[in-house]
Amino acid sequence: MRISTFFGLGTAALLAAAPAHAEKGDVLVRVRALMVAPTEKSGPVTPSFPGAHVAVNNSYAPELDFTYMVTNHIGTELILATTKHHVSGRGSLDSLGRLAGTWVLPPTLTAQYHFAPQAKIRPYVGAGINYTIFYSEKSSDALDAAIGQTKVRLKDSVGYAVQAGLDFDLTSKIFANIDVKYIDIDTTARLTTGSTVNRVRVSLDPIVVGVGLGMRF
Repeated sequence: MRISTFFGLGTAALLAAAPAHAEKGDVLVRVRALMVAPTEKSGPVTPSFPGAHVAVNNSYAPELDFTYMVTNHIGTELILATTKHHVSGRGSLDSLGRLAGTWVLPPTLTAQYHFAPQAKIRPYVGAGINYTIFYSEKSSDALDAAIGQTKVRLKDSVGYAVQAGLDFDLTSKIFANIDVKYIDIDTTARLTTGSTVNRVRVSLDPIVVGVGLGMRF
């Protein structure tokens, strides 16, 4: 009888420690590994290189994000990450390869709808706004050798963001996460070489895939 009671209490304790659902007032903190894959479209590099355009490489970085559950179903998420990207020449500038590099800081705020807040597996979708800051822009040695010392500046961007993701409880506090975002990022690059100024319009519009772990507070 005592053994039965002991195991009964043990089972109850295990059930009590089972993964808990997300609910109003919870703060979810995630650490993710990101792949940022631009789906870029570029205009010509004018006026000097009308037959040229540019391409932007993928980048990988850690990311930190915070979600506050306003209700059981509605959350707001802020993501913080920065990535470095290289810009390469195409068309008449293809032979130069890399033209420039820049760091990108794209803080993004979304409102999310969580479909099953009481479940162990919790899908969600979201939409919001992004402000992208470009910093530490620098021309490549190949570009400087070809046309002279060049100063590169990229215009900051404001755009929308959409996302879909999934949280999967591992314990009552810790969960795994996968998240996919599409972020609207448009910029104009200004290349100043002496008295000559070239510009190129680029729509970066990256797909951002994140995988990681989170903790519920």
